[in-house]
Amino acid sequence: MIWPDRIWIVGCGNMGGAILQAWLDNGAPAENITVIKPNQTPLPGGLQSRPDYPDGPAPDLVMLAMKPYQLADVATKLALLVGDTSRIISVLAGTEIDILRQNLPSSGTIIRLMPNMAVTVGKSPMILIAENDDETVREDMNALFSPLGAPEWLDDESQMHIATALSGSGPAFVFRFIDALALSAAELGMDPDQAARLALAMVDGAATLAAGSDVDPGVLASQVAGKGGTTRKGLDVMDEDGRANALLHDVLNAAMKRNIEMAEEAKN
Repeated sequence: MIWPDRIWIVGCGNMGGAILQAWLDNGAPAENITVIKPNQTPLPGGLQSRPDYPDGPAPDLVMLAMKPYQLADVATKLALLVGDTSRIISVLAGTEIDILRQNLPSSGTIIRLMPNMAVTVGKSPMILIAENDDETVREDMNALFSPLGAPEWLDDESQMHIATALSGSGPAFVFRFIDALALSAAELGMDPDQAARLALAMVDGAATLAAGSDVDPGVLASQVAGKGGTTRKGLDVMDEDGRANALLHDVLNAAMKRNIEMAEEAKN
């Protein structure tokens, strides 16, 4: 991996910090990275942030990792410092490429990225879309983000809304499912700590099994559930009137609608 010489990270909250840590873990030279944020907070690798932009040549890569509502303020100065070779990677939820381009008219290619917090273990789908079909951009982004998880490229930016709900927000929904399993087992009489351990281990094993299988998870569920057995009885409850599918449809739809609302808010 050949790392860009000048990487600027603007803002560095939970997601920006997770990506920074993953880059450092995979060999990114700390001296190539500048973090710009107004407040000093601990950063991975012992890096120190700075409140202003460094002097010198335009950056090769800028990752926008602040809050979406801060874009206009950030762009006031950043737009004057980037050049046509400065690629912009945005992890700003709901902020579309057209809005980014309006704020940074002189930059190089703009790429939107939607990871999730599993970047810290190299297991996040890295959902990407660029404003053009430049194959070199795709190859470079794949090299940059493959150590953090599998790159998934979208062809239609409108799909970013549902991809954000599914993959970006999805870990929280899975965490809630694990917690609900453990709480339910405890309510049925199991020691709460033991129930929590079993629920977590079970989901970890099931996910690994599904990821390594050549059949889809729906088929796996049927294979596990023998006729008249305990698993089938549980699945019957989940499948009754499509209740599990209906619940998750509502969950994803709510998250997707909020992402669409954020995109509209960014235009105003």
